[in-house]
Amino acid sequence: MTKDLERDLDLPAVLAISIGAMIGSGIFILPALAIDIAGPGVVLAYLVAGLLVVPAALSKSEMATAMPEAGGTYIYIERGMGPLLGTVAGIGTWFSLAFKGALALVGGVPYLVLLFDLPVKPVALVLAVILILINMLGVKQTGRLQVAIVVIMLAALLWFIFGGTPAVTTTQYEGFFADGMGGLLAATGLVFVSYAGVTKVASVAEEVEHPERNIPLGILGSLGFTTILYVLIVAVMIGVSPLEELANTDTPMAIAANATLAQAGVIAVVLAAILALISTANAGILSSSRYPFAMSRDNLAPARFATVSDRFQTPTTAITLTGIVMLVLIAFVPILEIAKLASAFQILVFILINVALIAFRRADLDTYDPAFESPLYPAMQVFGVLSGLVLLTQMGTIALVGAVIITVGSIGWYWLYARPRTDREGIAVDTVRREAGQSVVDRTAESLSSEEYDVLVALTEGTAEERERRLVRIAADMARKHDGVVTVVQFDEVPDQISLDYASEVQSPADLQFEAQTDHVSQEFDVPVRYGEIVSHDIRHAIVNFARHEEADAILMERHPGRFRHRFFGSPVEWILRHAPCDVVLVEDREFETISEVTVLTDRSPYDPSKVRIADALASELNATVRLVYAVEASATTDFKQTIEDYHTELVELCSAPVTTEVVTTDGSTQELITIAQTAEFLVMSRNHKLRYEIKSSPVDRVIDAIDCPSIGVHTHESDRPGFLGRIIERLVF
Repeated sequence: MTKDLERDLDLPAVLAISIGAMIGSGIFILPALAIDIAGPGVVLAYLVAGLLVVPAALSKSEMATAMPEAGGTYIYIERGMGPLLGTVAGIGTWFSLAFKGALALVGGVPYLVLLFDLPVKPVALVLAVILILINMLGVKQTGRLQVAIVVIMLAALLWFIFGGTPAVTTTQYEGFFADGMGGLLAATGLVFVSYAGVTKVASVAEEVEHPERNIPLGILGSLGFTTILYVLIVAVMIGVSPLEELANTDTPMAIAANATLAQAGVIAVVLAAILALISTANAGILSSSRYPFAMSRDNLAPARFATVSDRFQTPTTAITLTGIVMLVLIAFVPILEIAKLASAFQILVFILINVALIAFRRADLDTYDPAFESPLYPAMQVFGVLSGLVLLTQMGTIALVGAVIITVGSIGWYWLYARPRTDREGIAVDTVRREAGQSVVDRTAESLSSEEYDVLVALTEGTAEERERRLVRIAADMARKHDGVVTVVQFDEVPDQISLDYASEVQSPADLQFEAQTDHVSQEFDVPVRYGEIVSHDIRHAIVNFARHEEADAILMERHPGRFRHRFFGSPVEWILRHAPCDVVLVEDREFETISEVTVLTDRSPYDPSKVRIADALASELNATVRLVYAVEASATTDFKQTIEDYHTELVELCSAPVTTEVVTTDGSTQELITIAQTAEFLVMSRNHKLRYEIKSSPVDRVIDAIDCPSIGVHTHESDRPGFLGRIIERLVF
């Protein structure tokens, strides 16, 4: 039985966790590096970074009140964007928080060395072990420790601000924009990680009392307070100390305090730095350990990480794993460079958070009912995405490459471990698929309601009367329902050395036979049938030009499977498909009299409107039923299958003929499609999308070749299909 976590964190604890997670390396370590990049302009960099965090903070506040579960960022991205990106966000954020916690401990010990002569790494390791044990004892104890640390730390920092302000020298701010916008953005990207902790509280949302109130107040309140505090501290730091000294030290706060405060003040600031960095590490262990915990409950990580201690009510296995990672990082890895990498990944995660909120809102789910809603939606989220992308460009090659490595590794973990164990899709994928499907439904409705549909039947010389009759019959059924006209044309190709004028004046026995049989055939149908002959040196161009001149809505012609060379260099039919001004319908001529069912088969793409219209027209005229069959692979999720069933329901309402629907599971191979097609009486398939990308003959041709029933392949004209981006989206989500 799955255990829930105890709700022990009140508003002061929430504020303490969030503030404590931010006020650490961001103010005690990073200013020295940022000053080296932007000089005194770093003051503005901290302000800009705080403002750029606002969209993600608002998005996370909303989603946290709708889904107050352990896991925070992972939960929201997994539910919104799907388990693949959820895995990337979960693993990446877990690593980045562990990196930042390790950095805080290693960066805090130099302040401790100012008071005591101690080795850096051993002390950092001891502190890490202590914090891991505290987190295992219980979240209530963790929250209380965090409150105490934050209160002491803030008292010392406020002392630094008020004590140092009178000593500020305005000349220290000269050259505020000396490094230009590039320097400002680079510094903003560097210090952005200072605010990453603002949303950490969402990762322990399952343990927060009254989450609908305390989470938004905790996140937004701590962000506003910390932004102001950062700006004031950095402004005083720069105003009282030479920039060169600040840029070349591991303890910039101690340098600034020494310039303005008495010895007691310096000691207080150093103690505050130590406490703040310990606080950051503590919050990092608390929040990062909840990521494997949450992923385990969703089968994206081994089940042991979801184990909650009976004694302490904490996820001890997840905390242990996080602690081991931190200890290894402290002992063996250059933490500062990896922390920059973590910062880049944190920006990427914040981008995904904003996209996830848009996905939840657009999905309009009954189950998504946040107690707090982000203002200025969706402009706020779009701003967050765009600004995040700009900051990513400022993080440097090493950080971006590292983020890519973490992302690729997370994707590999998903495909090898998690994918076989999940049957879910993100709200974003489902929303995009439903919107794409609705677009197809709208185009289908418009196609079915068209008033005229004229069909050109393109014949070659010597077509037998019975074969012509079957082609004209199909064309008549297609045109009749929409008050169209059937035009039957025999296209004769003559050698280039023969004049077209001469060829058109000479009637061969085959020409006379065509006129006689077409006149006889045309009398059998109750639609207008016109006929004639065209002589040309190139049948392909003649068919396309005539269809364009007559403004035909469809070209219907007999299917001629390409010979071996056509598979590599293209057949005349393929050329017509690419250049025709209208739909092209290729008929596999097989005898049929009575048909009770017209099967429409598709996979990996929606049903083309032209295909549905033709199937509906044929079924209506033949007193048959339209059978819609959508082939999905065995790995298809339940959500995907439900979307297809809903799509089928809408198509059923559009058709005038009776309709049955099926969602069939296959292995994705052409042979499986052949097996399905063999159950059809009359098959309609699409030639717009290849079912599989192969050099060999078209899979549609191979399916039709393998069955015995009459079949047609419909190629919808470009004007009736979605644009290039729309087709890509359809291929990705269907």
